[in-house]
This record gives sequence, C-alpha cells and structure tokens, in this order.
Amino acid sequence: MKKTFTLSSLTLVITSLLYGCGQASTDQTAPVAQQSKQQVLTSQDAEVFLTKAEKEFEQLSLEGNQVEWVYSNFITEDTEALSARTNQKITEVGVKYAMEAANFDSVEVTADQRRKLDMLKLSLVMPAPQDPEKSAELARVTSALNGMYGKGTYTDKSGKVLSLGELSSIMANSRDYDELLEMWEGWREISPDMKPLYVEQSALGNEGAQGLGYKDLGVMWRSKYDMPADDFAKELDRLWGQIKPLYDDLHCYVRTELGEEYGIDKVAQDKPIPAHLLGNMWAQSWGNIYDLVAPEDADPGYDVTAQLEKNNYDEIKMVKGAEQFFTSLGFDALPETFWTRSLFTKPEDRDVICHASAWDLDDKDDIRIKMCIQKTGEEFGVIHHELGHNFYQRAYKDQPKLYRGSANDGFHEAIGDTIALSVTPKYLKKIGLIDTIPDESKDIGLLLKMALDKVAFIPFGLLVDKWRWGVYSGEITPENYNSAWWELREQYQGIAAPVDRDENAFDPGAKYHIPGGTPYSRYFLAHVQQFEFHKALCEISGNTDPIHRCSIYNSKEAGTALNTVLEMGASQPWQEAYKVLTGKEEMDATAVLDYFSPLQTWLKEKNQGKQCGF
Repeated sequence: MKKTFTLSSLTLVITSLLYGCGQASTDQTAPVAQQSKQQVLTSQDAEVFLTKAEKEFEQLSLEGNQVEWVYSNFITEDTEALSARTNQKITEVGVKYAMEAANFDSVEVTADQRRKLDMLKLSLVMPAPQDPEKSAELARVTSALNGMYGKGTYTDKSGKVLSLGELSSIMANSRDYDELLEMWEGWREISPDMKPLYVEQSALGNEGAQGLGYKDLGVMWRSKYDMPADDFAKELDRLWGQIKPLYDDLHCYVRTELGEEYGIDKVAQDKPIPAHLLGNMWAQSWGNIYDLVAPEDADPGYDVTAQLEKNNYDEIKMVKGAEQFFTSLGFDALPETFWTRSLFTKPEDRDVICHASAWDLDDKDDIRIKMCIQKTGEEFGVIHHELGHNFYQRAYKDQPKLYRGSANDGFHEAIGDTIALSVTPKYLKKIGLIDTIPDESKDIGLLLKMALDKVAFIPFGLLVDKWRWGVYSGEITPENYNSAWWELREQYQGIAAPVDRDENAFDPGAKYHIPGGTPYSRYFLAHVQQFEFHKALCEISGNTDPIHRCSIYNSKEAGTALNTVLEMGASQPWQEAYKVLTGKEEMDATAVLDYFSPLQTWLKEKNQGKQCGF
C-alpha cells in the first residue's frame, strides 16, 4: 500500500513533533502553571495563554520545517543530529504547553478556547510524566525502540543480510511457500528484544496521560475525535459491521485462489489464511498477489505506464498533469516556489528519503512534494494523492495556527485518496492518455485490484489500535501480548500466524507503528471517509456513471464544495465538516459497498458452493 504523510496534521504540535524545531521560549512571563498557584484562572487568562502559545509555535514552525526538509533531502550525520536536537526542543515546548493547558480543565472558557486547549493537550501522542527522570527515560526508550526497528535486518539461510525493503520485495514477488515463510519469520526476529522496552514505554505513556486527566493513553487517543472516547470505539465497530460482509466475500474468494496455488493442505479452506501468503509483510494489503487471483480476461486494454511513455510524460509533466486536475475544479495553480523547491527525482549524488510526502513549510504558500518519481501509472495516481494534501494545506492557511490541520486525523489521508479515486479510465481519456474507455465488463479486474488494497486493509486498520487500547487499559498484559495480537488478527482479518508463536515473540513489534507509538485509527477512518467523500462529490458534480467510474475532473461545483471543507481546517468538530460535504454528521460505510457493488456481486457468484468464513 502506498502511504503518505503530511507536514500538516491534526494540530501544530503534531506537526512540530514530526518536523519541527525551535528554541525554548524567551518570554519571561511566569508559566500559567505557576500563576495558578497564586490566582484563580479565568477565560481572559486562557486567551493570554493561547495567544502566547500560538505566537511561539508560529515562530518555531518555519525553522523546524526547514531543518527537517534539509535532513530529508541531504541525509548526513550532521543533518541527522541537527534534526534530532531540534525535535527534542520542540517536544519540550509541546509538553510544556500541553501541561499548562490542563490547568484550564475546570475553568469556564469560550467554546473556541476550549477547542484550542484540548488540541494542545491531545496533540501529545506519547505524553511524558511530569517527572524529569521519567520524561528522560521515556525519550530514551522511545528512541531505542525506533532504532531497533530502523536498524532491523534478517540474515537469510545463504548468509545474505536483508533489509526490510528487500524482505518486503521478496514477500511481494515470491510464490515459494517456504521462502515466504522464511522471510516472514526472519523479520519477526527483530521484535522480541523490544518487548521489555515496550512494556516500559506503555507504562510511562499511561502515566503521562493520567497527568493530563485521562484514565489511560488509549482513552486519551480516542478523546481527540469530538466525541466521548467510548463512543468513538463504538463508532469504529459500527462502521466495521457495515463493511464486514464485503470483506468476508473477498476473503473467501482469495482463500480459494490461494488454496489452488499452494494446495489446500497449506491453505485450509475452513480456516484463517496463513499470514505470509498475501504479498505483504503484515498481510495488511493484498494487491501484490493480484496476479494469483485476477479474473480471466481482466486486462482493461490499456497500460497507463506505457501510455505515459507514449505521450512523452516526464516527471514534471506528470506533476503538471495532476495540478491540472485541481485547477479544473477551480483551485488556483500551484505557486512558482512549488516547482523550484520540490524534489521530483532522486539525486545521483546523495541519499534522500524517497517516501512520497507533501510538505507545508510556512503555513502560507511554501508547499512542496518530495518524491523520487517513477514514470508509472501507479505513481501518477500517487502524485494526485500528494497534491490533495498540498491543496488542503493551502486552503486552511488563513485559520489560526492551532486550526491549520485537518478536521480529524483521518481527513488528510482521506482527501488525498479521494482525489486519487477520480483517476479513472474516463479521466484518463479526457486528458488524452487513453483513446477509449473500456466497457463495464473490464471493471471487475480494476475493482478487485483496488479491493485487495483498500478493502483488505480495513480490518487491519481497526485492530492495531484495538490491541493497543487493551494494552493501555491493562486488559492485555505483557504475558498475553502475542496471543491477544493473533486473536485479533484471526477475529477481524481471518488471518493466522503460519507457525506457532510463543509469548516471547512480540509480533506486534514487527509493525513500525507499534514501537513508533503512532496511532493507527486514522488509517481506518481514511479508508472509510474517502469513499463517502468521493460519492458526495460525484453527486454534486452531476455524475450519472456508476460511482466507481466517476471522476470529478472539470467540475467547478465539486471543487467549490471540496474547498469549503478544506478551508475549515480543524476549526470546527469534524462532524461539521462532514455535514458540509455529505449532508450528514455521521460517517457511513455504505459508500464503500456502493463503490464495490459490482465486485461483490461477482464475488458472491464465485463463492457459491464454497465454505466461507473463518
């Protein structure tokens, strides 16, 4: 799955934690925490505090983003050290303001002030305890976990040392059962040593969350969605309940095809699918095994990669083409600085971080992308996705500092993916990349390929945080870490470990977001929201095609509606932004079912007589 991250996230503090830096404040005014001991705090005090916080973050943001840009594009020991030091400084500033914001929990303030105060508190993903020694220990443990993951390798049976990238490539392309099993087990050798550190990190993060007034860290994470924490958990379960029938049909079909490939002695037709056979190290997306499960006569009759070459598209022309999508909706063209400051190709003379990403350096117009663009059809879609982030970033630039982010942390990814959903054959014909639109008989292959990535991911996007919420609440104890992980994998995904795993294995640690302490529910939300946004925009555009064939290209009406939501940033509860676009304040996963309706009908036909379920 091609994922991206964006410099603008839910709040400025998250932005700064990821990419920011700056000096500690030189303002000699006594911190609010000290003032509270001397006087009763008021709404006016909150306004003074928030004005000071936003002003300081405004000063830190540009410098920090510039430091991280240089590090990502010129990776040396010096730039790495500079990035680490400045990130530490901004973390300290974030902690300071989060702790001070908590002093206003019982103060009567305006709704706008309360929203900003809550943002300052909730922006800390892994809050440190209010104890210098424990805070330092949390920083040490977190750094150690990240280092263990980042340096992880596996030495195969031939003695070759393989990185995660190399292992993932084998997982994607090999069809040798035993080789896949070796790679799968090999990568999981990196995580057992993480377990004691993870236990410590969880305990310290819980203590930090409790210092901010939350029962545990899981409750704190769930509290940032403009609804009670328990209600948010129920909302995710409700959405999953809507999608599960489609997932079950996909699972049944894929299991049957894998049984034919590897034998039903290896892929039992009444049990979960072995986790190493789905083309991905974590079995979170299955697109890499499309060749094994593709329908007969699924070729749509065109190859976007070949068409890009035929039409003389280089990397810049690909980006220009994606920009044209947005200008066709009524958005202003990208600023000249975008073209002079972005990274489009991998330099030959230095190391860079090639992972596709969208950047907003100054909260105004200095927006950029960083990609080592490959001239492929897949990358053409990714560019549309990345520019979705950039146009979102520019749309909310006039909001107050703390509101320059997405309505909730799923929105940014959802908006990027919404745009990518409009890269349809109809769109490709309109821009001259293909000559004819394939008839609907070719849709099944295209839909299946997308479902292997999008639909297959959804239960994984849900269970990662469900496991962590159980850890943080104490329901899942260290001795049960691994068994609870696989129980959730089987329950939600119908996937099982291919070999017995003991409790020392700590398989959750083999997924970056676990040792990295990165919340994961945002990805679940994005995979639901993008289809609802796409459906709503298609309806606004006057589309009469099936939803999976719709492109909003050239629709000023759709562009106006989209821009209205983007301009709101994080200034209102996400439900308000949702209502502007969809007419409802509640998410509805039936849009996913509508999009894949032809595929689900086809899957049910293929599954007749099969023993489905797990």
